[in-house]
Amino acid sequence: MKKVHLFIFLSIISIILLGGCNVNKYGESYDEETVVQAKETAESYIKSNFKDVQSVELKEPYQSPMGSLSIEGTVNGKADFTIDFNNDFTVAMVGKKEGFPERKDECIERVCDY
Repeated sequence: MKKVHLFIFLSIISIILLGGCNVNKYGESYDEETVVQAKETAESYIKSNFKDVQSVELKEPYQSPMGSLSIEGTVNGKADFTIDFNNDFTVAMVGKKEGFPERKDECIERVCDY
């Protein structure tokens, strides 16, 4: 009987813990000011640091699995990317897929202002 109770108890705890891990799985929704700032910063960063950027299309920001504010987008209608932000809206990381533009020469050794 104790084994049954222990099994039930552990099952309930597991469900609670697994459920808690998935609460923000699809991201936190952000207020309009945060969305606007993230989109403006992402677009400015891409245009300031990469060659031949004609257009930048952005999706809605979301909370990444590691907890940072992230935004996905497409450059020139064909090259996908993801940008993760620090708490102060500086760019922490850019994940680029195939076909993404090269960095501008002056922005290789240091990030250009955005």
